[in-house]
Amino acid sequence: MYRILIIEDDMRIAEGIEERLCQWDYHVQIVHDFRNVMHDFTQYQPQLVLLDITLPFYDGYHWCHEIRNVSSTPIIFISSATDRMNMIMAMNLGADDFIAKPFDLDVLVVKIAALLRRTYDFSNDNHLMEVNGAILNTDDQTFTYHGEKIPLSRNEYIILTVLIRNRGKTVSREKLMNALWQTDAFVDENTLSVNVNRLRKKLDGAGLSQLITTKFGIGYIIEA
Repeated sequence: MYRILIIEDDMRIAEGIEERLCQWDYHVQIVHDFRNVMHDFTQYQPQLVLLDITLPFYDGYHWCHEIRNVSSTPIIFISSATDRMNMIMAMNLGADDFIAKPFDLDVLVVKIAALLRRTYDFSNDNHLMEVNGAILNTDDQTFTYHGEKIPLSRNEYIILTVLIRNRGKTVSREKLMNALWQTDAFVDENTLSVNVNRLRKKLDGAGLSQLITTKFGIGYIIEA
């Protein structure tokens, strides 16, 4: 069963989430040492992280950044800091969803299940796709160009996979957002653009500039 890491300093909330998730047969670990969150992350190797913004010593944005440096593990922010800028900041750093406190535990469980299903079912293909000399491996979710792997977050991998599979066709923003967020998870109009721009920066840095073309008012395309 899936492993979930909870990074939340309010133990009442953390233990309440743990109890409910265990009822659904998830394996759960709660972080207690907020100076060294990455130790828990690397030792436990979770398949999903629940992360608060306000934490002792370093905030959730710091730990999201640290996790994204080494892993594309799905991250859901759970926070009472629900203003638009906090939501955009979380998504910009690589979060997959943002759930406002207080929340219904059953809704949280549904969102977790949907995100896990999308993330780990999406990689069941066992073939390679080539574009402009680069190779996307849909088995291990890696993207390689001239022998160098380009690290991709979950969202970046999904965007790139959808665009490559539809190579030569314009993919609408709606189709991409549906592939990324199939539930009623938070989706801001700018969120897709943030994810695409972050992916473009990685591609540009690897020598694949202009791989993704914007069709203004419609969506994005990788030319055939």
